[in-house]
Amino acid sequence: MASVGSLARSGGSSAMVTPDDIRTVALSLPRTEEALVRDQVKFRVGRIVYVALSRDELSMGFGFPKDERAALVAAHPEKFFMPIQSDLRYNWVRVRLDAIDQAEMRELVIDAWRMVVPKRVAAEYLGDHL
Repeated sequence: MASVGSLARSGGSSAMVTPDDIRTVALSLPRTEEALVRDQVKFRVGRIVYVALSRDELSMGFGFPKDERAALVAAHPEKFFMPIQSDLRYNWVRVRLDAIDQAEMRELVIDAWRMVVPKRVAAEYLGDHL
């Protein structure tokens, strides 16, 4: 999983990550399905959501360890921000899509997915794609 330091050091690019870019990565991951929930695109494994686009598609929420998210946001507040109050109970943080590049988006999506699939599934996928 990405560390707070590696995510904070990653630089953004001038080309904003798009919902289609996120969709391409997420749907390439085993057991992932796309769902539209209350006008929000979400990617999940079973009933567990690991990535969700904001309604305006300018930011992305993603699974991230609760005990590390404050440090992530503090390290790079122009990129990452806390979830809404009602989502603070979840392993969740948000990122501005215009602040990240394709490589960082891919890392965030895959790491969030790894949090919700069995370790064996993640190991098989990562073994085939590294």
